[in-house]
Amino acid sequence: MSTPEHYDAIIIGSGQAGTPLASALAKAGFKTALIEREHVGGCCINEGCTPTKTMIACGRVAYLARRAADYGVHTGEIRIDMTRIRQRKRDIVAGFRNGSQARLENTSRLQLIFGEARFTGPKTIELARKDASRSELAAEWIFINAGCRPAVPSLAGLENVPYLNSTSIMELDAVPKHLLVLGGGYIGLEFGQLFRRLGSHVTIVQSRTQLLSGEDPDIAAEVLGILRQDAVNVLLDAKAQSVARAGSGVQLTVFSGNSSRPVDGSHLLVATGRVPDTESLNISAAGIIADSRGFIKVGPKLETNVDGVYALGDIKGGPAFTHISYDDFRIIRTNLIEKGSATTEGRLVPYTLFIDPQLGRIGLSETEARAQKKNIRVAKMPMTHVARALEVDESRGFMKAVVDADSKQILGAAVLGLEGGEIMSQLQLAMMGRLPYTVLRDATFAHPTLAESLNNLFTLIEA
Repeated sequence: MSTPEHYDAIIIGSGQAGTPLASALAKAGFKTALIEREHVGGCCINEGCTPTKTMIACGRVAYLARRAADYGVHTGEIRIDMTRIRQRKRDIVAGFRNGSQARLENTSRLQLIFGEARFTGPKTIELARKDASRSELAAEWIFINAGCRPAVPSLAGLENVPYLNSTSIMELDAVPKHLLVLGGGYIGLEFGQLFRRLGSHVTIVQSRTQLLSGEDPDIAAEVLGILRQDAVNVLLDAKAQSVARAGSGVQLTVFSGNSSRPVDGSHLLVATGRVPDTESLNISAAGIIADSRGFIKVGPKLETNVDGVYALGDIKGGPAFTHISYDDFRIIRTNLIEKGSATTEGRLVPYTLFIDPQLGRIGLSETEARAQKKNIRVAKMPMTHVARALEVDESRGFMKAVVDADSKQILGAAVLGLEGGEIMSQLQLAMMGRLPYTVLRDATFAHPTLAESLNNLFTLIEA
């Protein structure tokens, strides 16, 4: 192979950290190479946030259309055009992706290269381009933003069944008759409710005793109730033992209640988590340390154990959210370009589960706060006490806030209800500004808005 081509910085992966970082470095004068294996934008734009939330919007329209008579509006038969839903999703994804790619290609000192990267040393990378040519690149600064891919569980018979994952399910051209969902986490619940609203029978198989194992039990129970109200069949504490073809469909054998039983479906969605894309990177050649699951270990400034090599986004483990990846970019930009000293320590991690109604979460859960033996008070209020939710006729769920009894600071919150993610964001702003809960309790919010529910929520905490 010829002498390596030298850059100031090499970024592997054009996800929600890699793309803005490449532009920022190039504009700061760094000769930068951005290597992308498949398509610009990473998981978020191409297989994650953008396409899923686009399709979930379609599901909500179908849901409201079927409920139209509840509002005094009468419509005709509801028909689902899956190819149109798919095309709408493809069009929006293409718009986001192509816009990002065009901006990268028009940035001076930045070279966007499509190909597969693998380390050959701490600061050298072998690049297998899409045209089958190979070359070697070198740089003093290397940033890994290669992301994750759907995990494939060890399940007997799975290799013989044409199962779906979180990417391939969005390419279906027809609504499944009966969708089996393996996994009761975010991906499984969002797709499960979506396809139920599009007309599928849906069965979610969760191996644990509650959905959303990281959430408080009362939150998980309320989510379960919402899904069951939407006629989603949920099996808890049910362990999949094997899967096999059954005619044109699949049969999942599930162990539950001290016995095994078959569960038949037309399609199987495997939603059992994601694994990091480190295998193909050959990180051992660079001496980069990963944990037992393959996630790259980093310090508070996203540094690996190799000087000048950093990992950003999902590949480093921890919270796997687009906004966290983008904040990782901001940390690198602050430290490398602006000569600051930003870290991941103490950053708030908001997130939203886009079932309907949404679950917005920020800070400590009640379970976590009690485990830390904090002196807390908890405010909890059903959405049936929120005027706006009643007016819209979506009053399922509840709001819960955890506050420090001494300082009156908000430690965390869960909002399971209409636009739960948006209400959660208001609580996050209060936490960022270190406002005591009493400020929200006594604030004057416009009526009738969802925000004014915070008055009533915090009134439930005695002074």
